This record gives sequence, C-alpha cells and structure tokens, in this order.
Amino acid sequence: MNKSAVWCLIAILALTTAVRAADKEMTGAEQAVAALEQKWVDAEKASNAEAIAPLIAFNFVETSSDGKVVGKEQVLARIKATKWETSQIGDVKVTLYGKTAIATGDWQGKGTDPNGQPINAHERWTDTWIKMFDGKWQCVASHSSAIKM
Repeated sequence: MNKSAVWCLIAILALTTAVRAADKEMTGAEQAVAALEQKWVDAEKASNAEAIAPLIAFNFVETSSDGKVVGKEQVLARIKATKWETSQIGDVKVTLYGKTAIATGDWQGKGTDPNGQPINAHERWTDTWIKMFDGKWQCVASHSSAIKM
C-alpha cells in the first residue's frame, strides 16, 4: 500500500469515528430534552410551578389549543391553579438542529381548571428548546392543538 492510500484510510477511519461520536452526542441531547419534557408534565400534574420555572425561558411564548397566546408568568400562574387527576405525555420525539431542539408529542389530561371547570383534553404539542449559554436547555415556545375525541 502506498502512503496516499494509508493516509486516506486513516482519514476515513477518523471521520467515521467523529460521525459516530456526534451521533452519540445527539442521542444524549435528544434524551435530555425528552427527560425535561417528562419533568415538566410531572411537575405540572403536581401543580409545581417552581419546578417548571427554570425550564422556561424569560421570553417564553405559548399558543394554547384554544388559540390564546401567553407568556411565562401566565403559564406558571395557570400551573399553580390547575388541579390534575391525570396528566401524561406520549409519542415524544426530539429532533436537533444545532443548539435548537424541536420536541413533539401528545398529551392527555383530566382535571379541574382554575375556575373549577372540568378538563378532559387530548392534544398534540410542539415545543422549541434552545441550549443556552450556560449549557442548560430552556423551552422558548410551545404550541398545542386539540385532538378531537
């Protein structure tokens, strides 16, 4: 084998190793964001807004299934005031685009809203997460759409 062929082989092996390492990193980041989604729904079920606050960016915006657009403070106030019997997510998928992650899934919940009205909902949601300068993921936007039952 000549020197050029050896160097090409070494370059290919190095590139293959780098790609595999990048894939593992992406898988880890995807799993981290999925875990944050689960942490969010668990805290929401417990009406624990304090546990959710660090997951949401300062300028967070939510578009709810009824078309209302609210910010972080309104979301946290609603979480404190809503009582859930059940609240669960499923079919969670996370796709990375650099330091941005798009998480999608479905959510089902049954409980009582802040006005004492019953809630029985099934929704699809999309959350946009950004890896911040401190290395932590924060959700910057969320959108949900009702699934007709």
